Amino acid sequence: MEAVPQSIAEMAETLKLLSDKTRLTIMALLKEREMCVCDIVELLETTQPNISQHLKKLKTGGIVNETRRSQWVYYSLNIDDKPYLKEILDQLPSMKDRIQSLGSNSCC
Repeated sequence: MEAVPQSIAEMAETLKLLSDKTRLTIMALLKEREMCVCDIVELLETTQPNISQHLKKLKTGGIVNETRRSQWVYYSLNIDDKPYLKEILDQLPSMKDRIQSLGSNSCC
């Protein structure tokens, strides 16, 4: 799949979204695997409304997808058309250990 060139304005808006520590951390988590809100809430030790607001901004910005499975909504990255984001995500620290700490405590 060939990447669609982004305008500087589009890139600036996307990068603004990632200038928030919580949203950048959510992106690092989603780089490892898709997740539901409750797992992100537990890993970031914050409230569900807080995480939902951040996910809504990321979804509106077109950099995460949501998929409903019964009562749960799962979030995943949507960056195939944004190669510059792949470069940024490659620089983020791995969240594998944090995700593994969830173990079987996942709510979904």
